[in-house]
Amino acid sequence: MTLDWVPAADRSDLLADPVARAVREVEGVRVAEIDPDLADTAAFCERYGVALDASANCVVVAAKRGGEVRYAACMVLATMRVDVNGVVRKHLDGRKASFAPMAEAVELTGMEYGGITPLGLPDDWPVLVDTHVARHPEVVIGSGVRRSKLAVSGAALAGLKSAEVLSLAG
Repeated sequence: MTLDWVPAADRSDLLADPVARAVREVEGVRVAEIDPDLADTAAFCERYGVALDASANCVVVAAKRGGEVRYAACMVLATMRVDVNGVVRKHLDGRKASFAPMAEAVELTGMEYGGITPLGLPDDWPVLVDTHVARHPEVVIGSGVRRSKLAVSGAALAGLKSAEVLSLAG
């Protein structure tokens, strides 16, 4: 099955509300409707014929230091793992860092778990984009909901207002 990509701004019904507002500011973002039961990366890639290294995951990390919590979104290719306790913890100046709990990530982002994306996140969250993602001509990412995916260039992700490009893999 092939994906039917259309300009994301034309199909806000396929996007979480904060994502629908954000896609207007990013050039070239496309959206495709998918089966929400296949939103998880491995199942999506297998069903829709998308290579794992053409798919990027958005991981929400919470870094803590002295009662303060800082959140960040980390963008890595689906074939890679984020070094949460090394690179990300140090970058966020945290004593501890971990994946944000699901309920917390959903509440803070206004997006569905399994669909969280860097577009439309809270303004004060850094978006840490791995160098491999930033160099990619186009990656498939979440849309804020499980029933669709976005296609966007790595350069567009690296160009987000709060984006920082660094090597995130451990």
